[in-house]
Amino acid sequence: MSDKVVLAYSGGLDTSVAIKWLQEKYQVDVIALTIDVGNERDFTAIRDKALKVGALKALVVDAKELYINYFVFPALQADAMYEGQYPLATALSRPLMAKLLVDTAQEEGASAVAHGCTGKGNDQVRFEVSINALAPKLKIIAPAREWGMTREETIEYAGQHDIPLPITSASPYSIDESLWGKSIECGILEDPWIEPPEDVYTWTRSPGEAPDKAEYVEIGFERGIPITLNGQKMGGVGLIRQLNELAGMHGIGRIDHMENRLVGIKSREIYEAPAAVALLQAHQALEAMTLARDQLRFKQKVAAEYADLIYNGLWFTPQHRDLAAYVRSSQRFVTGTIRLKLFKGNCTVVGRQSPFSLYSHGLATYDKGDQFDQSAAPGFIHIWGLPVITQAQVQLLGETEDPLSITSPEEGGQKTK
Repeated sequence: MSDKVVLAYSGGLDTSVAIKWLQEKYQVDVIALTIDVGNERDFTAIRDKALKVGALKALVVDAKELYINYFVFPALQADAMYEGQYPLATALSRPLMAKLLVDTAQEEGASAVAHGCTGKGNDQVRFEVSINALAPKLKIIAPAREWGMTREETIEYAGQHDIPLPITSASPYSIDESLWGKSIECGILEDPWIEPPEDVYTWTRSPGEAPDKAEYVEIGFERGIPITLNGQKMGGVGLIRQLNELAGMHGIGRIDHMENRLVGIKSREIYEAPAAVALLQAHQALEAMTLARDQLRFKQKVAAEYADLIYNGLWFTPQHRDLAAYVRSSQRFVTGTIRLKLFKGNCTVVGRQSPFSLYSHGLATYDKGDQFDQSAAPGFIHIWGLPVITQAQVQLLGETEDPLSITSPEEGGQKTK
């Protein structure tokens, strides 16, 4: 009896070719596992194609709820954006897929798992580090890393083996989709000077062709989790799906990112993430109202660390557990409603309210009802500036160098007249 391998199967170029290649190279039975994280695909057709190519079994798992509730929403609470731009849609789906691969391999008695990642990308790291953390005895095979074919050669291999593909040499984009976002790379996009052609985008309208009338949406949060859209309570999957349509219609969510990959190369990545862009902006606005200044500043540091952790494939680590505990604690009072204005590619916060708001109109206003005690300001300024005054008297006042020279663009400083 042949050994069995569970392959993470998307139905795209590399994983479709991988079924046949694994059979030829390793003489194994392949179980194709397709995981639905909101890909919006015809999974029946994908399953049928896997069987046609030669898979022993073709399984489809609906993981949308798991993806949103256990991966996306914790990242949203953390404000995780890799390098300040990428909402981590693909990166968040990989640890979930790794977990389901391991579970399926154990259920099916498989001795190995396989993925379609190349040796130049980040996903190989995310899959393999997660799999090794969860089941270190499972063998991992990476066909696209082993076979050494170029993308054109892979397409040619598919043609030789009658493997149907939704891709051609004329349109060789590599696409990954989930509810949280879509990534597009390869082809003409590899030239960072060239503007992405309009056919790259399928989730968002061109801002120039978006409606001429702005649309307002209200997003309600509870403990940092979005629970309502325009006053209607919704589950995470439905809310994100509807917000993707609304924001995408107004041209919101296009990202053109020169990205630093974990493997040490720079890569030009195109993303579409309408709901992610809108929700992250809304969430940060609500935090600005409900978290104190020191909390916000430290939270920004945690957000960067959390984003790097996700991007680098370290979801199943004690470091993630520790950061996640802090993030959850920080969200205790991040409850309220944010109003967004969607217009011509711009998503703008135009309203905010919360029962736990730290904003006080009485303290902020310059009109009647001002409760701020301005007479306390001189004493505050004296105490606050005391270290500056002390140091200036001891170290600075006796110097002859012009104080402005420290910011002179010329080496050695330049005296001001």
